[in-house]
Amino acid sequence: MQCVIDADGYVVGAKQITSPNCDARPAGCAIELLVIHCISLPPGEFGGSAIIDLFTNRLDAAAHPYYSGIVDLRVSAHFLIRRDGELIQFVSTEQRAWHAGQSCWRGRSRCNDFSVGIELEGTDDSVFENAQYTVLAGLVRALRARYPILDIAGHADVAPGRKTDPGSGFDWDRIPRASGD
Repeated sequence: MQCVIDADGYVVGAKQITSPNCDARPAGCAIELLVIHCISLPPGEFGGSAIIDLFTNRLDAAAHPYYSGIVDLRVSAHFLIRRDGELIQFVSTEQRAWHAGQSCWRGRSRCNDFSVGIELEGTDDSVFENAQYTVLAGLVRALRARYPILDIAGHADVAPGRKTDPGSGFDWDRIPRASGD
């Protein structure tokens, strides 16, 4: 899949759903890191609107017992790649999405300041779909073409001991790790 990022930081052709859970990046802060996450809501279930509802602060706490513990979270990601490969963008890449939380990468804290967060619909121990890898590879190439990306890391790498995603089911060899891939 070929992705194109427009001048405002939006992927042309991606489904756009605006999340309020974002703010301005610090002045002069370059985007140098991609953080790969995974999410499913309720845990282990795919499809439905719960991820979108969480990222847009519309999650119904009564819809599932798990939701009562997360309904007040104010989180987002720049992108979500569904199991079928649908690409949804919640936050412009020019803005800071609230995806990494307390985090550190190569001695730098506050990874949200200098990263783009990409969620894959899945679990830490599930295998991801071919369609997801196809879209992810195209998105990574587009982000590398637009920004001075130095690294790609998992959420577990930037928040060790606190997070475990994208987990053992994620095949790092299926995404371009270098700018020429």
